[in-house]
Amino acid sequence: MNIGLRLLGALLILLLGAWAAARLANFTQRALHRARVDDTLGGFLRNLVYGVLVAVLVAMALAALGVSPAPMVAALGTAGLAIGLALQGSLSNLAWGVLLIMFRPFRVGDYVTAGGIDGTVQSINLMHTLLVLPDNREAVVPNAKVGSDAILNFNRRGTRRVDLKIGLGWRDDLEQAMAALRQVLSDEPLVLAEPAPGVWVDGIAGQTVTLVLRGWVKSPDVWAAQTALLRAVKQRIDAGELSLPATAHEVSVMQVQPKAG
Repeated sequence: MNIGLRLLGALLILLLGAWAAARLANFTQRALHRARVDDTLGGFLRNLVYGVLVAVLVAMALAALGVSPAPMVAALGTAGLAIGLALQGSLSNLAWGVLLIMFRPFRVGDYVTAGGIDGTVQSINLMHTLLVLPDNREAVVPNAKVGSDAILNFNRRGTRRVDLKIGLGWRDDLEQAMAALRQVLSDEPLVLAEPAPGVWVDGIAGQTVTLVLRGWVKSPDVWAAQTALLRAVKQRIDAGELSLPATAHEVSVMQVQPKAG
């Protein structure tokens, strides 16, 4: 009779506890969603809370049956250690996945360099990050590789600077050339007024004076702005306002003395 009552009590603990644990885990997930925590992380934390509560319930049910939970806890600890060692790489990916979702160094749609790979972020999961490369290939990058390397985000600040280097002939009027290139920047609608664009001398070597054009554009307009600026520079060259540096060639003349006959 005593055993039957203990068994009934253990079953009640498991059934009622499982119901309460599920409600508490779901409440935690809803609270995280209201706090605008990522759904992937919210689902993971919900399952983690539920798993911990179920483990506590099993220990309470064993105690109600008069069975000491200590051996089971020890066995689970040993099994957990063995599994952890076997899945060390996967657990590292999982840990980095949680950190990436929490701290958000990039978001879906950002163009980034992550794990040494350039691409647009398609999705961020707990185990890996999916990147779409410019040629439409997909790269599945383990989160441990993403988190352990430098991350470059090209979209985060909304604007990027376009730098173009233009080589001019040695005899060109430098001030006139710089004024023409400033006009190119001013005429391009994709180049932002602030921060102010400009033209600077980048270097002098041989027969070439190198100028650099710098202008800020919105992140999605980088390639279009670069193409438009290069086209405008080419048009200035065709119009005779700018000239490319002449290529220097060294010619050696050797005089061969005729043999005495």
